[in-house]
Amino acid sequence: MLWINRREGANTLDANRLIEYTEPVREDLETFDRKLHDYLRGDSPLISSIARHLLKSKGKRMRPAFLFLSSRAANNISDYSVDASLAIELIHTATLLHDDVVDESDLRRGQETVNYKWKNLISVLMGDYIFAKAFRIMADAASMDLIRAISRATERVSVGELRQIEETENYSLSEDEYLDIIADKTASLFAVSCETGPILNRRSSDERQRFADFGEKIGTAFQIADDLLDFVGDPEATGKETGNDVLNGQVTLPLIYALRSVNEGSQREIVSYLKSGKGEDEERFARINTFVRENGGLDYTYLRAQELGEQALDSISGVGQSIYYDSLTGMVRYAVARAS
Repeated sequence: MLWINRREGANTLDANRLIEYTEPVREDLETFDRKLHDYLRGDSPLISSIARHLLKSKGKRMRPAFLFLSSRAANNISDYSVDASLAIELIHTATLLHDDVVDESDLRRGQETVNYKWKNLISVLMGDYIFAKAFRIMADAASMDLIRAISRATERVSVGELRQIEETENYSLSEDEYLDIIADKTASLFAVSCETGPILNRRSSDERQRFADFGEKIGTAFQIADDLLDFVGDPEATGKETGNDVLNGQVTLPLIYALRSVNEGSQREIVSYLKSGKGEDEERFARINTFVRENGGLDYTYLRAQELGEQALDSISGVGQSIYYDSLTGMVRYAVARAS
């Protein structure tokens, strides 16, 4: 097993570990950050204010990191790699702005959301503005294959978000249905990030598929770990309170597994409790968390994320050893072990 022992979770959450894994592409990420600041500088005082607010909490830059590491590991770096990473990250940022409106979120990454600090209309329109920026960048790369791939990934994100809303409080949701939703919602942008190198260098369709599969599995594992954090996360590290998703009717793998592990009577009891909305949030979450924990939901979910991470690395096992491949392995560990 390539995985870090689960008890080392506190260390894997440390930002220094992420810095270590991304060190081989530090110059790429620095160029990315400089260009991102330029692109978000703004065409009006309001846009500039919102851009400054967004840039204060820039996130982990997971998609650009995977794009640069996978491209360099397979000798697929290109003059347009940074621009492609900008387009993908801007699309991700735009979807977050829209998500926060849908979820009525007050905080993201530990700071006020745009919809809370300004208002919903501003957040939606800023998201639209950032989408437009992303597609303008893609056009400059002059690769129709890249435009098609990123456009398809963006479409998948929307499908995933809509399906997640559609399946709210559907406590009969299966594991396969859940995986399909998060593959669209989250993994699609990871997949196209890792496929970008082969696309820009006009590699074979087989190579494109292998790297897309790698990114798809990593993105799925990342989202599974993120959903696990709703049960075990530290609010100071995640920027949101534990239990927020499950109490708002989101049905994720820890709960899916726990529900299928008990008899029908126990299922009906816990589902009825979830739907009733009775009690204080802290009390309700404590009961649900205990149910999930005692019925193996947390352990199963963590192992499922690990399994997908291993499958991801198998997808690119033919890539030769290098500092970039070693860092990819570390990034896979990091993506999953955040929720250990």
